[in-house]
Amino acid sequence: MNPKSPEARNRDDKPFEGLIIDDTQVLNALVARSPCPRCGKSRMYFCYTCFVPVSPLEGHLPQCRLPIKVDIIKHRREIDGKSTAAHAAVLAPEDVKIYTYPDVPEYKNDGRTVLLYPGTNSRTVRELFTGKQSNISYAENRLAELPPGYNVGTLMTKIFPKNSSVEIYHVNELPIDQVVLIDSTWNQSRGIYADEKLQQLPKIVLQNRVSQFWRHQKGSPRWYLSTVEALHELMIELHLCAWGRSNNYTSPLTLHYPVHFENHPHCKPYIGEYDNLLYFFKYMYEKLHALYKHEDLLAYKRPMS
Repeated sequence: MNPKSPEARNRDDKPFEGLIIDDTQVLNALVARSPCPRCGKSRMYFCYTCFVPVSPLEGHLPQCRLPIKVDIIKHRREIDGKSTAAHAAVLAPEDVKIYTYPDVPEYKNDGRTVLLYPGTNSRTVRELFTGKQSNISYAENRLAELPPGYNVGTLMTKIFPKNSSVEIYHVNELPIDQVVLIDSTWNQSRGIYADEKLQQLPKIVLQNRVSQFWRHQKGSPRWYLSTVEALHELMIELHLCAWGRSNNYTSPLTLHYPVHFENHPHCKPYIGEYDNLLYFFKYMYEKLHALYKHEDLLAYKRPMS
């Protein structure tokens, strides 16, 4: 898809439309940096090494509770201030932990912890619920065909053709307890991916979704997402596959999913519980777009496919 096409422009007109994200006025009130309450280093909104808000924002930021635990393994050369992984750790401190490679936790090989990573054996979220591998050919997942220069944990694969039906499973619990993401460039990620602790984990991929990340990734299409965008998409997919969405939730990201069944005993329709993962992302996106025209930024000139 040409990034200048009408369809591409429509996707960019209102990228956060329908999402339930708290007002960011409290961030606008900050006019200067503050010392991190833990390490004392000068930060603007939050400390991207301690993953806590600066003192003026303590108690004023939204807090997300996620349905599973999340570990993010970042490369030691990944620039902390440019990664969106810190957004997730600050906004979901009870559920997100960040480690710097080679510090990798020990994981149980019981199928309940998965790695978000593209590969020929990766399953979709829907396949986690069915326990079966689809016959769909995921050419996009072949590691050798992926270009360098994007944040891993962000490849989102198209699994729902237009007008296809999506089943809601209405489960008591989700099929996984934990997900691991790798936060690095593609070239850096392969060394982390080869780690024995991660190799044993089942791999999953996500749906296509147009990225709104302003950091340019040379040679990559628009559906290579930033880490926090990928995490948001995963939480949505898990919830919607399990329980559907509320009829009142109108984000274009979820409209291909049916609404929940009112009379079902396991009815937890999605009403935007995880949208605040994009709280800082949306604020920084809008701040950047107040200074620059969308069409002038290289990140948004990348092709859609």
